[in-house]
Parts: sequence; structure tokens; C-alpha cells
Amino acid sequence: MRFPSPRSLAALLFVPAVLTAQASPLPRAPAPTSPAITPGDLMTRLYIFSDDSMQGRETGTVGHLKSTDYIAREAKRLGLEPAGDGGGYFQNLPMIRRAFDVASTIAVDGTTLRGGTDFIATTRGAVPALDRVQVIFGGTALDTTDMLTPEQVAGKFVVLRPAQRGGGSPFARRGAFRAFAQAMSGAVAVATITDALDPSAVERATRPRDGDVFMKPTGAEPASPPQLTITARAAGLLLGTSAESATTGTLGKTVSAKVLFRDETAPARNVVAILRGSDPALNNEYVAIGAHTDHVGFLQGAPVDHDSLHLYNEARFAVVGMVSRGERPTPEQQAAVDAIHLNLDSIRALHAPRPDSIRNGADDDGSGTVTMLELAEAFAKAPVKPERSILFVWHVGEEKGLLGSRWYADHPTVPRDSIVAQLNMDMVGRGAARDLPVGNPDYVALVGSRRLSTELGDLVEQVNAASAKPLRFDYEYDADGHPENIYCRSDHYSYARWGIPVVFFTTGLHGDYHQVTDEAQYIDYPHMARIGQLVYDVTLRVANLDHRPVVDHEKPDPNAPCRQ
Repeated sequence: MRFPSPRSLAALLFVPAVLTAQASPLPRAPAPTSPAITPGDLMTRLYIFSDDSMQGRETGTVGHLKSTDYIAREAKRLGLEPAGDGGGYFQNLPMIRRAFDVASTIAVDGTTLRGGTDFIATTRGAVPALDRVQVIFGGTALDTTDMLTPEQVAGKFVVLRPAQRGGGSPFARRGAFRAFAQAMSGAVAVATITDALDPSAVERATRPRDGDVFMKPTGAEPASPPQLTITARAAGLLLGTSAESATTGTLGKTVSAKVLFRDETAPARNVVAILRGSDPALNNEYVAIGAHTDHVGFLQGAPVDHDSLHLYNEARFAVVGMVSRGERPTPEQQAAVDAIHLNLDSIRALHAPRPDSIRNGADDDGSGTVTMLELAEAFAKAPVKPERSILFVWHVGEEKGLLGSRWYADHPTVPRDSIVAQLNMDMVGRGAARDLPVGNPDYVALVGSRRLSTELGDLVEQVNAASAKPLRFDYEYDADGHPENIYCRSDHYSYARWGIPVVFFTTGLHGDYHQVTDEAQYIDYPHMARIGQLVYDVTLRVANLDHRPVVDHEKPDPNAPCRQ
């Protein structure tokens, strides 16, 4: 996560990294699990949960249903109380899949433009009325040097040339996107020109894939301007001239449009269960534990060779770390990356290429999910139960914007003010030096542990110090204003925004993040078991306190944007 030291960079620069494969372990046969939190139990569970049969567990897909069925079966087997909808283990979210309807039309000067032929559209909100709307030419998309103002586009149908490819760092492009989105926010529709509609684009718009889902609009939100893709012919009719001859701010025709969509319900559900506490005076209060069950499904495109991709990404991440998420690598870093060479002959000698297209999400967040199951079994089979109850919430939709945790925190199945703390685990299966530049055998990062309750953060330190082999805490990503914004990027924040003290445990990103190579064979199970034991011990300590963890910092506005 930090950059490597200059010494380690120099070593990579002058000694090319020649990588060879290790033989892959055989798939683990399921075995009975025990009350203890063990590496073997975690391995058994994770090989099941991140198996190819789960199809990458993307929200809205059959794989998501299969994976949550597994969690619910395990919760029932362990004797946990169901705490979802209607007395069951599932809390369903109002998720939809939206398809563009080719019956859509745009009328301009007596000509009717047809959906699927002249244009396609997307939106995730209610469509505003498009009756006798003024067209205006907005220049080139994402070009902030020649951009209309929000006042100029207010109430208008904006036509844009497509954004130019490349041009600047990812950070600069994200900044341009935000600025342009703000400038276009008052438009009633925004259309980008293409030479001709690609049949595959029409297919994606009219038959969205299973994982292309989002929360159903409630009707309370403002209308959302549809984003259209239009042909050059359509643009000429809308503008009354060609886009090549138009200048930014040129007014075009007055149009009326019917932009139509078909919505269908998509499967999306949290799994919610309770281990009832032993103290009658405290068992209506809860220590919540969370992780997310979803991942990102299938690779969109051709399968890739699993082994060479894993080895290259591992070596590249050791050099570049999280800089790959933002600015381009420095020249020194890029030279080190260029020095990486894969010994493909060695890899092929061990086994044939393994084409892979399923992003299994073993670490993200299969590791947190199955660690929760281990904690549930440990608590359920303990001879003495904790005094407060333990609330287990396996969240859906984290990868799509914390959707499941936000839904649960906004619609809890226990009184919200009865939740005294929330402990979140997301990616707790790696953390070695080969995974990230600051990795080590004792590594774990904590985020948010003192942002609302100093006492809770201190308690985590005390519990860790009292263990036989303490972990080493990294607080770098909890720093105010840290550019990676980790505090706002995982499910704990959905609870923190309501003033519930939180702790986020993670071993961080690595080269296999969101790749087909995030698989169970690369997990450090002994390390993962140590983190699981720490979370168990912290949970037990909080559950047995004679008071709630004291909230001594200002609670945020739950409806305001998160700030790191």
C-alpha cells in the first residue's frame, strides 16, 4: 500500500524479477468444522464459498443466490436465530435490472428517431418530461476547457462529441468527469454522438446482463437525465447542422421524446442472524459483525491465463502498490515493472495454461464472510454465551456502492440504537510481504476504530496486547483526508453514519484484487485465523462490558457525504 523503499526499487531495477510458478494445491475436500477458529476450518469454508460454482457471486445473479443460500444453511445449522424478513434469514433489497425499450422515440421537425436504430439510453432514476425541449451543443465530453455552465444547460437536451481517448492521468480524468457531471447536472438529457450504433451496444442496453443491477428508485429522488448514445445522423437532425460545424453553445432544434425502460426485480439479499446473549438485562443490545458476500462475477471479455496473470500482478503490486489506482507510476517504478519477466516455460512445465474467466473473490470478501461463520460457530458452541447478543449481517452489494449495508442500517431488523458497535471485515486473508509493500506476518490495518469512540479503539489495542501473539496494527489508511478514502469505502461506514462505533479490519489490497486470480489457494489461512480470533476476542469484550462503548466524538449527519 505504501511504495517500496528506494533500496527495494533499485534491486528490482537492476535485477529483473524472473518468476516461476508453484504447483497449485488440490481443491480441498469438505470436512466437518470445529468450535475453534482454525486455519483448516477457514480453508474448508473458503474453498466452498469461492468455488467456481458460485460464479463470482455478483449481486443480481444465480451465483449470489447460491452463496447466500450456503450462508443461511450454515447459520441454521449452527442454531442462530433468523433475523431477516418475515422470520427468515434473508433481508431482501429492492434491486432492479433495467432494459432500454426500443419503442422509445424522439420527434424532431416531423422526423421520428427510433430507439435501437438511431439511439439508445440508460438511466438509474426517473426520466424527466421531454416535451418541447431545446437542444444545445455542449462541445466534447470531458473537455473542461470548453464547457457549458450549469445555467446554460438547465432544462436543455445536450448533445456532445465523444470524449477523446487517453489524455492525462486517471486522477485528472476523474476530476474532469466530476466537473463535467456537475456542469451537466441541470440538463434533462445528455446525448453522446457515435458514427453508428454498435449492435453489441444495443444488445447490452436492451438485454442487460444479470449483474447490471441497482436500487429501485423510491420516487422521492429528483428526475435523472437519461444518458443517450445517438448516431451522427440523429445528431445532425437534433442540432440542425453537423456536429463538426457546431460550436459549443450552438442552439439546435426543439424536440419531444419518449425515453422508455423496462424494469424487472433482481435478486439481492442480506443474510441476518442473531446469537442471543446470556444476560436478560443486556441481550436486547447487540454487537454487530459484518462482511460482504458479493463479488464482481465473470470477467467481461476473453478468458486469461490464470497463472501468468497471478505472478505478474503479484510482482507488479510489490513495486507499484496502490499507485496503480491513481496516478501513473513514476519513471523509476515503471522501469521496475518493465524489468519483471515471467518464466513461462517453467509455468508450462508444471501444468498447462489455465484459462480463467471467473472472479472468485476468495479474499474480497470471501475471507471476511467465512471468518464470520467461524466466529458464529465459536460463539454458538461456547459453553458460556456472551452477555449481549451478537448480530451477524452478511451484506450484499458492497461492490456496487455499500448497498446492502446501507439498506440494513437504514432498515435494521433490530432497533438501530440497540447496536452498540459494529465490527467489519473486508479482505482479511492476505497481508504478507509478497502481497503489499508493507506486508508482514503480523500485519492488519485498522480503520475507524477511534473516529466515534476512543474507548472502542483503546479496547481493541488492549485485547490485542493481551493475546499470546499480538498482531501489528497499521493505522495509515485511517488518517484524515487519506486519498484512498478507505473509511468511506466498506460496509462499516453505513453504521458509522448513524453514530454507531465501528472498527474495520483488513489486510489490504494486493495484485489479485478484483482479478480472476483472487482464489482460495493464495490465502494465508494461519494469518486469517489470527485475525478471526482477534475479532472474536474484541466482540466478546464489548459484549461483556457493563456499559456501551462511549461515543465521545461528534456523530455525522447520516445523509451527508462521507469524509475520510
